Amino acid sequence: MQDKNTRSVSDFNKELRLKGFNVFQIESDGAATRIYSRKDFYKICLTTGKSIIHYADRSFEQEGTVLFFGNPYIPYSWETISTHYVGYTVLFSEDFLKTSDRSESLQQSPLFKIGGTPVLKISEQQRLFLNTIFQKMIDEQQSSYTYKDDLIRNYIHLIIHEALKLQPSEDFDQHQNAASRLTAVFLELLERQFPIEGVDRPLQLKTAQDYANNLHVHVNYLNRAVKETTGKPTTTLISERIISEAKALLQHTDWNIADIAYALGFEYPTYFNNYFKRQTGTNPKAFRAMEV
Repeated sequence: MQDKNTRSVSDFNKELRLKGFNVFQIESDGAATRIYSRKDFYKICLTTGKSIIHYADRSFEQEGTVLFFGNPYIPYSWETISTHYVGYTVLFSEDFLKTSDRSESLQQSPLFKIGGTPVLKISEQQRLFLNTIFQKMIDEQQSSYTYKDDLIRNYIHLIIHEALKLQPSEDFDQHQNAASRLTAVFLELLERQFPIEGVDRPLQLKTAQDYANNLHVHVNYLNRAVKETTGKPTTTLISERIISEAKALLQHTDWNIADIAYALGFEYPTYFNNYFKRQTGTNPKAFRAMEV
């Protein structure tokens, strides 16, 4: 699938980061598998054709017109089966869509949240209506209208509200490689917790149970999938990443150790000291002194 107005990937990404959104028509001749990995942008895609969407630990096999909602926190791939495939795509950042600091995060939306169902079947009447909305966004994107960003933002909200009226597709089967894809989602979510940017934004997800809750799976299922795929327990991977971040903070910031402990989710510096020494064989103060 590609933009009809072909541009280099670097130009496209530069424009996307600058504007906070990009909308375009897609058309593809011939089957293909495309993996999307733009981590900072949400996606809404209206497509007509036959395809299989691999999303987290599920696969959705669809024929006809569907509306897909992609979350940048969740890796997925799109396998096009039809010889001809058409539709529209809009990419946007959460900051672009938010109208105020009090706006609910897209992570809480039934359409985008981890564990939700991102594929909706669309009737012909709905397709014609949504086609019009996407085309209006494309027209406005190319216009010189002063408030076109506000208008496009409203069009995206309109698509979201129309989708919330629909029932999600249940036409999916558990994929034979579900464990590896769930592990990929876990690792993506783990990496999303870092880097720690300040003491006022401490680490939120610290245990396997925290991650299982966010992924809407039982912790035992998560542990089995992660161990099967990586050979390591979930807690080990979490610990390794926390220690890696702790070392970076000790090396590259002037934060005191108590602040680092708090930022990494430890209630008391003593807990952090003991944890760090157990994992590395030395304490945070000695490690920092060695790296000076």
